[in-house]
Amino acid sequence: MKIQSLFCLAVLTAFAGTAHADEHAGFKAVSSMDEIQARQRQVPDDDIWWNVRGEQMRWMHLNAHQLFPTVNVYRKGPVRALETRLMPAIGQTEVSLDSGTLTFDDFLDSEYSTAMGVVVLHQGRIVFERYPRMREFEKPIYWSVAKVLPATVLRIMEERGEVDVSKTIEEYIPDLAQSDFAGITVRNILDMATGLDCQDEYEERESCYYQYSMAIGDGFREQDAPDNPYDFLKSLEVSKHAEQGTQFSYSGVNTFILAWLVEELTGRAFHDVFTEEVWQHIGAESDASYIAYRYGIPLTHGGFLSNMRDLARFGLLFTPSFKAISDRQVISTSHIEFIRSAGNPELLAKAGLPPVAVSGIKHNIYQWDRIHANGTFYKGGWGGQGLIVNPEQDLVAVFTSYFKEDSSETHLEPVLFDVLERNFGSRMNRQ
Repeated sequence: MKIQSLFCLAVLTAFAGTAHADEHAGFKAVSSMDEIQARQRQVPDDDIWWNVRGEQMRWMHLNAHQLFPTVNVYRKGPVRALETRLMPAIGQTEVSLDSGTLTFDDFLDSEYSTAMGVVVLHQGRIVFERYPRMREFEKPIYWSVAKVLPATVLRIMEERGEVDVSKTIEEYIPDLAQSDFAGITVRNILDMATGLDCQDEYEERESCYYQYSMAIGDGFREQDAPDNPYDFLKSLEVSKHAEQGTQFSYSGVNTFILAWLVEELTGRAFHDVFTEEVWQHIGAESDASYIAYRYGIPLTHGGFLSNMRDLARFGLLFTPSFKAISDRQVISTSHIEFIRSAGNPELLAKAGLPPVAVSGIKHNIYQWDRIHANGTFYKGGWGGQGLIVNPEQDLVAVFTSYFKEDSSETHLEPVLFDVLERNFGSRMNRQ
């Protein structure tokens, strides 16, 4: 009887193993164990980790979650599936290159491109979706595209009367009263117009921005690096290049302070507030996350990770098709109109951008890089990422890519803008 029991157990175990294998037979791992270990060993230990190019950059863009600690942004409720109604004309649109022309589909697959993924939604439906150098379920990093997330939360809170952006930042964050950020209004931080010399700088390690990066863990840390960004910014002393509110000047420090402001207003970590205010209301397929190198502090100016369809769902909140993914209007009509029309064109003009008649760009606002005359909102990310939203056209596009080792790639952003213009242009160009 004992022998028979052991035999039955062996058969059942073998059957269960076969069933388990069959269940997962359709899944193919993105990286082998050997590749994972080899790639991990190639992460720089004497420079900024992301300061590489080529295939190693591509792999790290897709695998930041296994290189560094992260904090979660949680989904909730049933997944709101996106209807797919592909428009083959998008992929067949001709792209002009120095070497000739290719269809957009062929360009994405070609040696000229480093596109990892492109998703385009029109009227709440997927009309184009390609993943030439990644898998659809992977969660790439979007770098500075992440900057619009804290600004979006603050605008939501502003509309509820929970924050007055005309007030100076130390009125909400008393710890900044002895910092050179004292006296800067929340609005000028939102619009990247502080006038402080703390612009993004990854060459000079003594610069304000690099010191901040070491404090949060994004820069290459030296032994005497600041311990954390909160303490570093409390006593920040830095020169000015302009009066606040007069000139656009890009800095991830501004975004960090916006997330800190959300934390001060709510008493909770920023990623938890973003979960509650936004991510739980988009019918997301997956949880998202932020890189959090040190002490669980999220890299809110660039460390956001999610699958591409979920970031496109976030974009849908700014369009009439928000109902495809949410039972509530997270982004109000007045919020959208504010982004579209309430920016200060002088900020970009005084930063050297050509006038709107030449550039097609009206203004920047609330961490969005560009609001175009045709109503398109755009936020780009270092390394070739972007979020494009045109509320009037009910159009959203998300893309991600990387740099070749010799930087010879054709950048995806202008190509995609051209393809969208040629497929939706008569409607995108309404003034």
